[in-house]
Amino acid sequence: MGGGVAGPLIGLILLCVGFSLASEYFLSLRNALNILDQVTVLGILAIGMTMVIIIGGIDLSVGSVLALSMMMMGWLAKTAGLPLPAAMVLGVATGAACGLVSGSLITFARLPPFIATLAVMSVARGLANILTNGQQIVGYPSWFTGLATVRHLGFFSVTVTVFILLMIAAGIFLRYRATGRNLFAIGGSPEVARLAGIDVRRYTLVTYAAAGALAGVAAVTMAARLNSSQPSAGLGIELDTIAAVVIGGASLAGGVGSIAGTLLGVLIIGVLRNGLNLVGVSPFFQMVVIGSVIALAVTFDTLGRNRR
Repeated sequence: MGGGVAGPLIGLILLCVGFSLASEYFLSLRNALNILDQVTVLGILAIGMTMVIIIGGIDLSVGSVLALSMMMMGWLAKTAGLPLPAAMVLGVATGAACGLVSGSLITFARLPPFIATLAVMSVARGLANILTNGQQIVGYPSWFTGLATVRHLGFFSVTVTVFILLMIAAGIFLRYRATGRNLFAIGGSPEVARLAGIDVRRYTLVTYAAAGALAGVAAVTMAARLNSSQPSAGLGIELDTIAAVVIGGASLAGGVGSIAGTLLGVLIIGVLRNGLNLVGVSPFFQMVVIGSVIALAVTFDTLGRNRR
């Protein structure tokens, strides 16, 4: 059921040792908290992606759904005049609705997950731009931006705390709840799961809707960090999200994965980006490094499955 976490943990430790030797600033509390802040959005998205990959699916739309949810929240608060808390809730609901569309295309139209979520990715990004004609929305209240910038007790912001709580809740759900364990059964073999009495269609719909809702939560988090809503937000983040889950030990074939592994994968990507920035590596070369890490992770996953 769970993906092995020993490999990702060793990789994370080696990265930390290497960057601590390369930069005197890496091993500081301030930098560690910065890394946590930087991976919050990615981590929230990765929770939903973990569940999707466990059932044998994929979701290429999370970056665009994040942008649409963010723009919907901003448009409702700034143009439609809704109170910001209500707009935040409706922004998350927008993400859930997008996930439900993806799940419906997969279960009822029988589209492959890759094609279904690719279509939703394009539609959601287009709608995000249509809402404000491609313009960003700026100027949120200070209490809202404080959710991402104010460190309570000197450590965690509200957004980081939400990320940690979501990780814990998702970990408990997948490990100890029968409904969570059913996701692994579906990923292992949808037909066997169906014969065992598991409603595969309903689980698929709910899983994609949950991933969409988490993209909505990530959108609120990013808007608080940026103090704006931007239709270009989340471009390419779906690749980092999939990478984090796969690096954490999940199998793209389905049936294998864990929240602990995903957390390690998220931290590996966060530490890589942070450490490479500290040692002055070009952002373009960082893309090469992240891509290579993805290729290695998938290669090890494939070789491991072939040996089994």
